[in-house]
Amino acid sequence: MKQPARGSNLQQAPMNVLTLNAGSNSLKFEIVAAEPDSGGSDEGARFGSSLVAGAYDNIGKADSAFALLENKQTRHKEETEIRDHGHATELLFGWIEHGGAGANGVRGLGDIDRVGHRVVHGADRFSRPARITDQVVREIENLEDLAPLHNASALKVIRAAQARGGPRIPMIAVFDTVFHQTIPEKAALYPLPLDLSKRHRIRRYGFHGISHRYMMIRYAQIARRPLAELNLITLHLEGGSSAAAIQRGKSIDTSMGFTPLEGLMMGTRSGDIDPAIVTYLMRKENMDADRVEKFLNKECGLFAVSGISADTRELQRRLSDPSVDLAVNMFCYRVCKYIGAYLAALGGAEAIVAGGGIGENTPVIRERIFEQFGWCGAVLDRQRNSDTVDREGAITTAESRVQVWVIPTQEGLMMAKDVADYVDSNDT
Repeated sequence: MKQPARGSNLQQAPMNVLTLNAGSNSLKFEIVAAEPDSGGSDEGARFGSSLVAGAYDNIGKADSAFALLENKQTRHKEETEIRDHGHATELLFGWIEHGGAGANGVRGLGDIDRVGHRVVHGADRFSRPARITDQVVREIENLEDLAPLHNASALKVIRAAQARGGPRIPMIAVFDTVFHQTIPEKAALYPLPLDLSKRHRIRRYGFHGISHRYMMIRYAQIARRPLAELNLITLHLEGGSSAAAIQRGKSIDTSMGFTPLEGLMMGTRSGDIDPAIVTYLMRKENMDADRVEKFLNKECGLFAVSGISADTRELQRRLSDPSVDLAVNMFCYRVCKYIGAYLAALGGAEAIVAGGGIGENTPVIRERIFEQFGWCGAVLDRQRNSDTVDREGAITTAESRVQVWVIPTQEGLMMAKDVADYVDSNDT
């Protein structure tokens, strides 16, 4: 579909964008009626409307399932065999082709104008969304070592989508790392020899950029403030968690780094640890590199400390268990540390914005985090906090100098906007 160049005043027709978000064992999808707005400002972004959303969960496991979602809540679920991410994609395209989304105005694949693929790691190779070509696929393959749990899954989805969608449907890769490319070198580089870092492309890349950017834009719209005047801290809190410091609309630091393992304590990821622990475990537990990498990504975090679950919905029901209470306190404390550090890095912030599954619907964890920040003018309103679940709203008092907002992140809408706005250089 040929689009006018950026900055064109021509009215562009709405399009249906299918967004595909591959996790380590899930595939989320959403079909969005998006309004192309090339050249528009982020403050005036039009996110379009979600027509249908769902997920294929527990891919490759005995309890794999297909679910349809409404406002992020499950409205239909059925168990079905899902062998891998490619198979999940085939099932989804078949479901669409056979009218599964017909009640939502999408009669088949012919009603899909573009497909957007979330790719976790774009490193320094991609500075904007990219039309998926054989060359782009090879570049994503070359970055697999940096995000082995995610990029490989995204590639399976891309290949299966290309096979089912054919050349008619343009496919665009949207990278989680792009938003953080504005981080300055003093924050992005690690204290390693510069030639070594350059040779192996070792730097802080940051992730969850699609989510952090959405929360930033929505806060600016709600507050009716220009991004160029805003200092914000955004928190993407769920199974994988990260924080970002945003200065005048640009990311200047973020907690995830070279890979998505660094930073906050997460569901099954360790987050920040002394790097000597890695070699210590390799010696003491006879672990090789692959084993220790799997251990730190899959067997640590809330799951390891609680001894029960990585899911905070389960943990909050069992806070009387000392190990669960400790796990939650550790998680909250580490979030507090990053907020404090980013307040210093920014020289103060107008607001702190929380999103993601934990940030949106777990008031008990938000309370443990934000009751600590009265000193800087963020005074938690416990009633507002309790009442604000899965919806936008402030959870601090009206008089607070620093506001804390809950803004449910909408990665599908953010991706759809970027995909609809995408203009190939060959089209201009």
